[in-house]
Amino acid sequence: MEKRGKENPWKLKTPPLSSEYEIYVGEKDGREILVCTVGKTVLHYDYRAIADLHEMLKAHSGWMLLGSKDEKKDTVEGTVEHWARSEDNPIGGWYGLKKNFRGRFAMYIPPLMEALSLAEVEHNKRNNRMRAK
Repeated sequence: MEKRGKENPWKLKTPPLSSEYEIYVGEKDGREILVCTVGKTVLHYDYRAIADLHEMLKAHSGWMLLGSKDEKKDTVEGTVEHWARSEDNPIGGWYGLKKNFRGRFAMYIPPLMEALSLAEVEHNKRNNRMRAK
């Protein structure tokens, strides 16, 4: 799988194609992370999220609602966002790593999965879904 560093980030758009952001593979505390920059906000996600989400989507074998939410908001069960913070996922909790910025996983990781040809993502104004390729 292609890895890009800070000098050559992926330049992506959110699923509704309404906002641009950058994401690259960095390192923190000796482990690989995804560094996502949206305007002046920087979010961190566990790099393992890419492979884990792809495996979950393959097992799901169909479209799954993204359901993106901020960290402090409740998620809807059966959505990508809910899975990304569930005790039932492979890491037993949050893929988001920065306190108060752990949410919005389903806004920023699906377009990366699409860029890596691991998933299809819908691009409607709201209620977008994704599925494994």
